[in-house]
Amino acid sequence: MYTQNGRRAELNQELRNQAGSWLRELRKSRGLSQLELAVRVGADYYTFISQLENGRSRIPPDRYLIWARALEIDEREFVRTLLSYYDPVTYGILFAKAVDAERADMSTNDSSAGSLQGLMNESR
Repeated sequence: MYTQNGRRAELNQELRNQAGSWLRELRKSRGLSQLELAVRVGADYYTFISQLENGRSRIPPDRYLIWARALEIDEREFVRTLLSYYDPVTYGILFAKAVDAERADMSTNDSSAGSLQGLMNESR
């Protein structure tokens, strides 16, 4: 997962894109513009929000709680969801039973389940 070549790089980018979509949905559901969210999280540039939402950047871990509060989402849910996108191997180790249960509920067409499954299989 941490290499930047081949299939793993593609999966990393796909997961980062999915994280960006999830963040965009959260922001929009809270009625926030990118500028408003940037102010809430203390980002120097509102374009950082766009970069995140387009999968070109990540939220630094030391900022997770600020972001969760700004997006009015439970802090644990926020961090757990980000971890599933940003570090699916660690997520799988920490939440293996939850991952198995979620997979059983997902359709086989869900690309995020396939990406997570592929990364977890590669790590074993």
